[in-house]
Amino acid sequence: MTQYEAAKKQYEKWGINVEEVLEKLEKVAISVHCWQGDDVGGFEVNQSELSGGIDVTGNYQGKARTPDELRSDLEKALSLIPGKHKVNLHAIYAETNGEVVERDQLEPKHFEKWVEWAKKNGLGLDFNPTLFSHEKAADGLTLSHPDADIRQYWIDHCIASRKIGAYFGKELNNPCLTNIWIPDGYKDVPSDRLTPRKRLKDSLDEIFSVDVDENYNIDAVESKLFGIGSEAYVVGSHEFYLSYALQNNKLCLLDTGHYHPTEMVSNKISSMLLFSEKLALHVSRPVRWDSDHVVTLDDELREIALEIVRNDALDRVMIGLDFFDASINRIAAWTIGTRNMIKALLYAMLTPNEYLKQLQEEGNFTERLALIEEFKTYPFGAIWNYYCEKLGVPTQENWLEDVKQYEEDVLSKRS
Repeated sequence: MTQYEAAKKQYEKWGINVEEVLEKLEKVAISVHCWQGDDVGGFEVNQSELSGGIDVTGNYQGKARTPDELRSDLEKALSLIPGKHKVNLHAIYAETNGEVVERDQLEPKHFEKWVEWAKKNGLGLDFNPTLFSHEKAADGLTLSHPDADIRQYWIDHCIASRKIGAYFGKELNNPCLTNIWIPDGYKDVPSDRLTPRKRLKDSLDEIFSVDVDENYNIDAVESKLFGIGSEAYVVGSHEFYLSYALQNNKLCLLDTGHYHPTEMVSNKISSMLLFSEKLALHVSRPVRWDSDHVVTLDDELREIALEIVRNDALDRVMIGLDFFDASINRIAAWTIGTRNMIKALLYAMLTPNEYLKQLQEEGNFTERLALIEEFKTYPFGAIWNYYCEKLGVPTQENWLEDVKQYEEDVLSKRS
C-alpha cells in the first residue's frame, strides 16, 4: 500500500472523499503577483523610485530587468506549482516600446504581450492601477489630494485601468479583478479626517460612473491601517472601504498585512460573506508591520483557508498573493508562498468541518478541540505529494533543485 493510499483511508474514515477534494482543489486559481520578480519596479520608461509606504529589502541576484525576463521567471515558478492559476499585474508593467506614456493614458495595447503570454500558458490576468512611485504621488496623496488636477489624473488612471481589466477578461474569457489601493494618509495626527475621505469618495464615484462590462471586469477596493509616512492616518481605512463596497456593490479586498498585528483577517471572512456575495484577499505575512514576507504555512494561513472551505466559499473568495522579498531567490519566494496557499486549502478540505461544526453546536468542546489538534498530524503530506505528482510538479523539497539550476543557468548571468 502506498503512503497516499494509507493516508486516503484515514481521511475516508471521517467521510472525506480525497479524490473529490483533489478535483475541487485543482479548480481553484490563485492570483500570483508579478511584482515579487522585480521588487515592485515595473518597466516604465520614466521609472520613479519606489514610494507610497512600500519598501523592498535585499539585493539577491537575478532580479527581472525586462518584461520577457519577468515572464520567463513566472513560467519557471508556475511550473513548480500545482494547478492552473492567474497572474496579477500592476499598471507599471505596461510595455510601451520605449515611449513615455503617462499612466492616465494607458490602453489595452500596452498589455498585448501579457495577454498573448497568458493565452499561451492558459492563465488568467488580474490588474491594479499603480498609485505610487510617481511624482504626482510624491506627497503621499492621490485620489484624496486637495489639488483637483492631481485627483483627476489619478481618477483617469483608474478608469483606464478598469478598461484594461475588461480587455483582459474578454480576451482570456476569465474575469479580471481590478483592485484599487492608494497610499493616501498623513504621518502625524490630522486636524481633519473627514474632508480627505469625502474627496476619496467623490473620486471613486467618478471612477465607477464609467460603465465597464462586469462580465469581464470585477472592481475591488483595498484598505490599509497605516504605512510608512502615513502612520497616524490613512484615508482609505477598513471602515471606509467596507462601507463603500457594500453601498456600491464592489468587492472589498482584505490584505492580510493591512491590519493591526493582533487583528486576524480570518476572523473577518464569515462576517463579510454574510453581507457580500464575494470578497477578495491579498495574502501576505506581516512581521510586526505590513512587511510583506513570503507566505508560510502558519496558523493564520490555515485559519483563512478553513474559513473559506468550511463556509463553502471557494467560489466567493478571490484569493491573490502580495509579498516581495529581495533577500532570497525570487522564484523560490513565489513557489514557497503559492504552494503554501494551496497546501492550506488542501489542509482545510481534508478536515471534517461538518462534524466539528456539529460538536460546537452540541457544546461538545472537549471532542472538538481534541479532533482539531489530532488532525494537525494526520498524513496530509502524503496527500499533498500525490496531488503534486498527479499534476506533474515536484513533490516535497524537490522543486528546489529546479530553482537552483535556473539560478545557475539564468539568474546568475543577469547583472
